[in-house]
Amino acid sequence: MVLSAEKPASGKMVVERYNWLERITHLVHLFAMFALLITGFRIYFGWDFMAFQTARSIHMVAVPFFLVANWILVPYNIFSCKGERWCVRDRIDHFRKSYIFGEEDVERLFDIVRNFFGKGRYPAFTLYDEQKGYYITKLHPMLKLLIILESTAIAVIAITGIVLYNINWAPLGLPVSEWILSITWYFASLLNVNALGLIRIGHLLAGYWFVFELVVHVGILEFDPEVWKYHKAIFWSGKEDLSDRHFVRVIEESNGKGLTKDQKGASEEH
Repeated sequence: MVLSAEKPASGKMVVERYNWLERITHLVHLFAMFALLITGFRIYFGWDFMAFQTARSIHMVAVPFFLVANWILVPYNIFSCKGERWCVRDRIDHFRKSYIFGEEDVERLFDIVRNFFGKGRYPAFTLYDEQKGYYITKLHPMLKLLIILESTAIAVIAITGIVLYNINWAPLGLPVSEWILSITWYFASLLNVNALGLIRIGHLLAGYWFVFELVVHVGILEFDPEVWKYHKAIFWSGKEDLSDRHFVRVIEESNGKGLTKDQKGASEEH
């Protein structure tokens, strides 16, 4: 029989939280997003700090970097196999636990709200399997909710951006812009608005979403001196010292005779 338990991280154990490609992906996403937001708002609102053609050129250069980071590098980082033990099914299961908002995240989010009102400790949202040597999850539960909305916003920006870039865009003879406009006209007729106007509004609202997400992600969720260790990991070292107990729990497993001494202590705490 295998028993498991959560315990605060103990002892000095430095592990790789983000590899070099994950850190590069994050930087490409960040810089491309800033370039798109700044030039996009300049184009839409007509601000005069930059020439229109310069802003449009920078905007179009940033687009492929943004899409490659989110639609190629991010999925690759999530599903690439790092050993014979886990491919396909294990990766899918890992994706579900790490990135999909689930029952345990509901409990953590409830504990976070309780902590805000002075009831209980801030819950651990970083869970590391010490025996298998990988993270079970390392995302704040609120960020798991934001991922769903972010993915939707990226799709909206990409689809509407095609028409705004070229209303007659037809690569390889395929009238992609025309197809998008035709579908948009269906919804625009229900709202009694112009299809192109609806596309512009959708593109702008998606841009505003990224501004909101940036404020929540950096300005609220991580505006805590204890969380700056994650900034250091994602921007520089890629490493995390699990002996730092803030927001961290280590999962241990033992066979046959039940919980180890450390595990018993953790069980009593809970």
